[in-house]
Formats: sequence, structure tokens, C-alpha cells
Amino acid sequence: MDETDDVLELERKIAQASRISSRVTDPTTYERLKAWVAELRQRLRQRRAARRMREEITARAHELWEQNGCPVDRDLEFWLQAESEISGATESDRSAQ
Repeated sequence: MDETDDVLELERKIAQASRISSRVTDPTTYERLKAWVAELRQRLRQRRAARRMREEITARAHELWEQNGCPVDRDLEFWLQAESEISGATESDRSAQ
């Protein structure tokens, strides 16, 4: 299962659990379903954030590669540099909040 399928599957499970919980009358079952939906939503947020970060790193690595004349066999170097830049920017954004 690729990442897109995983996100779609989480969205499907959230919708399904929400529909089921609206018909449940047992308070314990309702609370468990509600907790499960909250967990699924958190996992969905994490997957989306990871995908956004990967897309940002890919775009930045491509920029670095182009700025350096499109050299062959240095893709890992540019990926790691982009990852470092993006991760550093993300860390400073978090600390500023």
C-alpha cells in the first residue's frame, strides 16, 4: 500500500467510524469509537505532514541540483542538504511558536 492509498484508507475509516458512532447507544462503545476516530485523525495529520515535508525536500533538492549544474550521481548529497534545510526551518518554526 503506497502513501496515497494509506491516506485514503484512513479517511475512509474515519468516515465509517463516524457513521457508526452516530448510531451507537452504548456510552462505552461510543467513547471507544470516538477515541479511535481521534487516533485515526492524528495518524492522518502525521501522514499528510510527512508527505508535505517530502514534497518540500524533493523540490528543494531539485533546485540545489539545478543550481549546481545538474551533476550526475550527487542526488543523495542534494537530498540530504535539502532535508537539513527544511528540517532546520521546521524546527525554528516550532521553537518560535
